[in-house]
Amino acid sequence: MARVVAGIAAAHSPQLNIEPKDWHLIVKRDEIHPHLDMAALRAQARPGIEEELTMEAWQRRYDACQRAIERINEIHREVKPDVAVIIGNDQDEMFKFDNMPCLAVYWGDEVWDVPRPLETLHESQIPGEWAYHGTEPEAYPVDGAFGLHLVKSLIRDGFDVSQLNSQPGGRSVGHSWTFFRHRVFKDDAVVPMVPVMVNSFFEPNNPTPRRSYEIGKAVRRAVDAYDSDLRVIVYVSGGLSHFVVDEELDMGVIDKMRDKDVDALLSLPEEKLVSGSAEIRNWIVGAGFFEQEPMELIDYQPCYRTDAMTGCGMGFVHWRPEP
Repeated sequence: MARVVAGIAAAHSPQLNIEPKDWHLIVKRDEIHPHLDMAALRAQARPGIEEELTMEAWQRRYDACQRAIERINEIHREVKPDVAVIIGNDQDEMFKFDNMPCLAVYWGDEVWDVPRPLETLHESQIPGEWAYHGTEPEAYPVDGAFGLHLVKSLIRDGFDVSQLNSQPGGRSVGHSWTFFRHRVFKDDAVVPMVPVMVNSFFEPNNPTPRRSYEIGKAVRRAVDAYDSDLRVIVYVSGGLSHFVVDEELDMGVIDKMRDKDVDALLSLPEEKLVSGSAEIRNWIVGAGFFEQEPMELIDYQPCYRTDAMTGCGMGFVHWRPEP
């Protein structure tokens, strides 16, 4: 049977891929973000937030995040996986609002990473685009047989999962998946992936925390039942809180996952799982997948950008299955 050799949950924020000297460009985007009331956020910001907005503080947070990513690189190479199951959320990339499934699995033999025209991007996106998409279209290998097995197993397990084995023309696989290709696999440790797509982001068909946890358990049952000697690594992509940092929420999620406090985790108020913080649902999927394994915190860094407390709570954790 397939063997799970490691699990990783990691943020994929642009701030991880852009040096602090250029974070002011993201600040400019925050100021015009249609879903951010910057005046209201500033009015309720915690005292002393200015201490987080110096270049020294930005660099310290950034450097810590880079060390966490390097640790993930080391884990990936130490466990020598044959395939990566990547649990992420599409953000108007492969899926559009005419068809936005709650849960989908891609099982083609390859999936395309299609660069975005730079002229279509905000200036803040350009310095970090290297970590989301390359400079040329790339066909990335997928373990289609494994993906098809996941689809069939999830259906038998009572999940109405969408499936696709090709992608709409001109649309790229999302940055939830390409981030790991560019930041972790790089060119020396590329393994086929199986994209598992959870609609954590867009209403109205987001899975609840409980359903997210059950999705994770069902994907684990499917992986464990696969008749193969594959070594499987599982990546959970995105989060934690953003576009406004909520350290209390983030550490509560991390602590509940580490302590296996499932009832508390599934009782998270859904009104907190909005905007970018909705990606916490991906972490809950990971918690369901790894409900029996110990989890350790690699690092958590609240990376603030403005005095309105905009930014991203950067979480990095590692699940360690028994050998």
